[in-house]
Amino acid sequence: MKKLAFSLVILLIFTIFLLPSKNAAFASEGPSLNPNRILNVAHRGASGYAPEHTIPSYALGEKMKGDYIEVDLQMTKDGTLIAMHDERVDRTTDGTGYVKDMTLAEIKQLDAGSWFNEKYPEKAKAEYEGLQVPTLEEVIQEFGRGSRYYIETKSPEVYPGMEEELLRILNKYKLIGPNAPSSKVLIQSFSPESLLIVHSMNPNIPLVQLISYSKPATITDEELDEIAAYAIGIGASHTKIDEAYVQKVRQHDLLMHPYTVNTREDMEKVLDWGVTGMFTNYPDVLEEVLRER
Repeated sequence: MKKLAFSLVILLIFTIFLLPSKNAAFASEGPSLNPNRILNVAHRGASGYAPEHTIPSYALGEKMKGDYIEVDLQMTKDGTLIAMHDERVDRTTDGTGYVKDMTLAEIKQLDAGSWFNEKYPEKAKAEYEGLQVPTLEEVIQEFGRGSRYYIETKSPEVYPGMEEELLRILNKYKLIGPNAPSSKVLIQSFSPESLLIVHSMNPNIPLVQLISYSKPATITDEELDEIAAYAIGIGASHTKIDEAYVQKVRQHDLLMHPYTVNTREDMEKVLDWGVTGMFTNYPDVLEEVLRER
């Protein structure tokens, strides 16, 4: 939280003149941004059942009634945004090295699915072997404007121009702009600098400030006011927050989307706390929980 307060002081000075009275997402509030409707966000797709950040994982997330496809972004050496959580390719492909040091052609040679079959043999499928790492454009081309996207700028300090390229693509496919519902795309980041760059380019895009806590979460009214100047919500680990934290966030008219909530027991608990949505590797389980409430 210290880095959040530290970084906002100067950046807010340069962006404050662009701020509406409240983020314009609520002015044209779509059903997915209604605080009374709990969001079911398929974390890296239905990643409890399929290799994360692959087309099959995203498709399964949609089939399991996820409201949003979550796409983590990294950027290749030649400036292409790809769907991957880590800065390195090692964990989720058969390759090694940093994304920033590899071209898209090199990324496309990697197998992004076989690791899942090896790690989770009980969930293995032959179709997962040899899956490619998708680009952001490929994800949008596959699922189109009928889907909703919850996009994270990962390690934006490593990738100059990431935000500009992201908005270029979203504009190209008409996912943002005057004719697009504000709830089609949410952009999240642990970096307030990255979110403020996005906000300066398009103040109508709903933003969510992610916060990492190494110990039980606390947040001040001042910090919440700072975040509310550019974002519509907060994301934090469900293991670090409690009911008091959630209620304090909600009192500032901010949405609360904890991550990553994978058991029915934890889903019920955070719902009782008053969260407005959550990330889960098992969107089918959350769908059942919500249907039964």
